[in-house]
Amino acid sequence: MKPFPKAAIEKARVLVVGDVMLDRYWFGEVERISPEAPVPVVHVAKREDRLGGAANVARNAVALGAQVTLVGLVGQDEAATRVRSLLGEAGVQAHLVTDAHHPTTLKMRVLGRQQQLLRIDFEEKPTPALLESLAEHVAPLLAQHDVVVFSDYAKGALAQVEALIALARAKGLPILVDPKGSNYQRYRGATLVTPNRSEMQQAVGLWHSESELSERAQALRNELELEALLVTRSEQGMTLFTDAGSDHVDAQAHEVFDVSGAGDTVLATLAVMRAAGVPWAESMRWANRAGGIVVGKLGTSIVTAGELA
Repeated sequence: MKPFPKAAIEKARVLVVGDVMLDRYWFGEVERISPEAPVPVVHVAKREDRLGGAANVARNAVALGAQVTLVGLVGQDEAATRVRSLLGEAGVQAHLVTDAHHPTTLKMRVLGRQQQLLRIDFEEKPTPALLESLAEHVAPLLAQHDVVVFSDYAKGALAQVEALIALARAKGLPILVDPKGSNYQRYRGATLVTPNRSEMQQAVGLWHSESELSERAQALRNELELEALLVTRSEQGMTLFTDAGSDHVDAQAHEVFDVSGAGDTVLATLAVMRAAGVPWAESMRWANRAGGIVVGKLGTSIVTAGELA
């Protein structure tokens, strides 16, 4: 691999659009079982909030040194206040569409002895009016950026992603998508789509050999008019499919502690490298290295430019 392109990354401008979430962690000790029900009693000793979803993608891109703008949906609630505060601390330029009737997506996790015991989700699908407002925020920002990322967590912010992709294509921007669900026709016309192994199986079915995976991946890529398709395969590494064929790198993680947010780190690294002019194959290798670092950390975390370099 070539040296870390620090100077080019500092000039890179990345626009992230998608499902903004707050990840809330309650850490504690478990010393007994509740007399009320057969469940552990957690004595909470520490609380921590972290950016999740598209906000975590943006935070990761900033940590690598890029200039980052985030567009997403939040409510008028305590979680939205925390999201805005954390985005400000991270150095992300936030353009958040706010609605008092739309709660901020919140994932609350309870951990005992650093093992996740429970997760509670608060979320609602946005209204068509909110989605229209989101698109109105995105449109004028496109010309000010080098690449656009759509981070889809199926929470509804990208329910009309087809129209957003068309806007970005009209500006000639590279478009990276982290997909959800089995309907990949929604992402037609993007530049790169990054399904994980499970998501790829949802899209094309189970494969029984590398040649079968390659055949199905290339068929999907051609059908969706993609420049590249990157399948992240956990302990099996990553495989990139382009007109030139397939390119694979093995996983680099020495110890997997928590995979939460690893896909966000990979997506952010790909976007930053692309905005810095790095080819897809080399971008994949940087993303693979970043993913290997972040799974050794607890919860949704970041990889800094220093760690990656």
